[in-house]
Amino acid sequence: MNKYLAKIIASDQEGLQMISVCTAGAKVKVENIKYLASNKVFLLSMERNKVEADQESKRINSICRFDFVDKVKSKNINQANPDVVLELIGIDYLKNKDNFEINLIFSNNALIVLTMEAIEVRLEDQNEVK
Repeated sequence: MNKYLAKIIASDQEGLQMISVCTAGAKVKVENIKYLASNKVFLLSMERNKVEADQESKRINSICRFDFVDKVKSKNINQANPDVVLELIGIDYLKNKDNFEINLIFSNNALIVLTMEAIEVRLEDQNEVK
């Protein structure tokens, strides 16, 4: 069972693109989006399709963790409704002076922008969705 659980660590554009491909179409509940400001950690708990596996498509629970996050901004996300499910379309970034701005792009024009001093992103599978 464990051989299906991936762990991808990104510290550059290529790694980030790989995580973006793996998480495209993932479902994220608003209540599963957390920013731990004191630790500079942003967590996204998601249910995604296991696209990188050779076998038939599986749904898998994963956590995408961003480290060194200085600031988080969101647009078009109603945080008062924790049960809303967002669909992640992709992740991209811009270099802005000394920082990186990572954009988490969701369907319906929802967006989360993370301001980070370095790219340090980890996608870790938790378990298969039954």
